[in-house]
Amino acid sequence: MPNIKSAKKDLRRSRAAALRNRAQRSALRTAVKKARVATAAAADRLAAVSLLDRAARKGLIHKNAAARVKSRLAKLGVSA
Repeated sequence: MPNIKSAKKDLRRSRAAALRNRAQRSALRTAVKKARVATAAAADRLAAVSLLDRAARKGLIHKNAAARVKSRLAKLGVSA
């Protein structure tokens, strides 16, 4: 455990960010899985693309990783 006040604050901040990142990454993965299904609605597809763009913009995933997943969705006929 850190003893310095700023280090304690850093620990709190990093734990909060880790929780937030885990929740957002989970939501992203769920949305992509829903969009991959053959019976996916257009709204599901748009939601997945939107979440991918937002995740890449915020640094949750790399921009090329987001582009790769979007490309694969488009290949399946799941484009936005």
